[in-house]
Amino acid sequence: RSYLTETGGDSVQVGGSLRLSCAISGFTYRNNCVGWFRQAPGAEREGVAAIFTERGVTRYPGSAKGRFTVSEDIAKNTVYLQMDSLKPEDTAMYYCAAHFAYGGRCEILESDFKYWGQGTLVDVSS
Repeated sequence: RSYLTETGGDSVQVGGSLRLSCAISGFTYRNNCVGWFRQAPGAEREGVAAIFTERGVTRYPGSAKGRFTVSEDIAKNTVYLQMDSLKPEDTAMYYCAAHFAYGGRCEILESDFKYWGQGTLVDVSS
């Protein structure tokens, strides 16, 4: 069975930082695309970052670029999302997801991702 477990969500004030973790188990860590998505109340889920594991290639859509950084600890089979300069509109449930990166494909497309975590809540208040 495959598992992705997110931790690190919390309540923070505007301008603060958080680091989310996604621990991966149950399948080979190498050559996967691991993405971070978020869903705010009443909104559709959106991708915020992705990383091609062990190669370190990253992807960011425009909304997160410059404030969010995705990284990995290969020894721990864990992917991180560092979030800085947080804004109230960053309030959401954050999910990590993964799929095998066939042909090196690692884009932030929700339909590509096969395995999903349960999410961790981030609440940014002013």
